[in-house]
Amino acid sequence: MITFSAMTYNIGYRSVYSLNIHLVLVTKYRRKVIDQVMLKRLQEIFETTCQKWKSKVTEFNGEPDHVHLVISYPPDVEISKLVNNLKTVSSRLIRKEFYEQVNRFYSKPAFWTGAYFVASCGGVTLEQLKSYVENQSNPDS
Repeated sequence: MITFSAMTYNIGYRSVYSLNIHLVLVTKYRRKVIDQVMLKRLQEIFETTCQKWKSKVTEFNGEPDHVHLVISYPPDVEISKLVNNLKTVSSRLIRKEFYEQVNRFYSKPAFWTGAYFVASCGGVTLEQLKSYVENQSNPDS
């Protein structure tokens, strides 16, 4: 890891990067099934799963019907596959470990809705980045 003027970058084999996403997962039918104990377990599951993907959960929180994650990831990770794995693993483990609590809300093996929200996020705004690129020196003609 290296730091340039308050920005921290990760070092890969052939890359220097800072890639982060904001991910929101919503429970199926927006059922208010998540309590504090389940939220803590979800955080553990997401952190363990991200480690397997060489990624890291840098922020996590949630409410009874959804969770928010900020995930730092390397450039070789496909976001859709990471998200799919996070949803599959967490759904399977939560349904197993909180069987009675989850089955009060769902008759079929479900926990998350099929959709999710994801947005890239980082240390600069889009306007700052545009300004930086625009102000680069042009090569001599």
